[in-house]
Amino acid sequence: MLIAQISDTHITGPGTRAYGIAPMAENLMRCVEHLNQLVPQPDLVLLTGDISQDGLAEEFEHAASLLDDLSMPYYVIPGNHDDRVGLWATFGGQACPSRAGGFINYVIDDYEMRLIALDSTAPGKSGGEICEARAAWLDKTLSADPAKPTLIFMHHPPLKFGVIETDIDGFEGADRLAGVVEKYSNIENILCGHIHLPAHTRWKGTVVSTAPSIGMQLVLDLQLKRDEFTLVDPAFLLHHWTGDKSLITFYFDVDPGDGPFPFVDQS
Repeated sequence: MLIAQISDTHITGPGTRAYGIAPMAENLMRCVEHLNQLVPQPDLVLLTGDISQDGLAEEFEHAASLLDDLSMPYYVIPGNHDDRVGLWATFGGQACPSRAGGFINYVIDDYEMRLIALDSTAPGKSGGEICEARAAWLDKTLSADPAKPTLIFMHHPPLKFGVIETDIDGFEGADRLAGVVEKYSNIENILCGHIHLPAHTRWKGTVVSTAPSIGMQLVLDLQLKRDEFTLVDPAFLLHHWTGDKSLITFYFDVDPGDGPFPFVDQS
């Protein structure tokens, strides 16, 4: 099973750029074209939040018009730049198959791995949040089949990564979420976005992985003073659930550079 993960697309209205400089719609188009050409193709694509730049209807509609060119199913969850109601208005029923208690929480259970979408957003806040209702929903969902290999995907990583987006923005209810996650040994990974960098760490018996943005890369400053980005080629993660039940994560640049070349002398 192959799962592509793209994140933090920050799509603006047609003809405009994120922060006036980042060509995110063009970058998303390049990602879609690249994913459609992969052999073998991913079974599905997960978008881990910040679909839009400002949560506007025209931005969600613009994103959907680009994502609908994918040749495989895709699923979305909100990020702190998104409006939960607006996201559902555009993507509900297809890329968000259902919702629970007013949150964009749902389960995809048609594959070898169970995929659980968890809404970590809090209106008006940059940081993440898991309230009692969302924690209870997750616990109930996980307990329905505690043996099936499972991925949780959400926007905010629930721990500090040494960057402003986690260490200062914060995550309310991280201990509440941890109390649920550590009960289940079948959670292979928690896939997140938000920090615009690929990173991985152990947490509560599983792994938390963050995906790059598709063109705005965070300037890594472990002193928590700089909150800036650089323009880079779009990139994404590819998660491979293998026949021997291992989850292997690869990083892909849409424009990998010259080549490919065989491992033989080219002189």
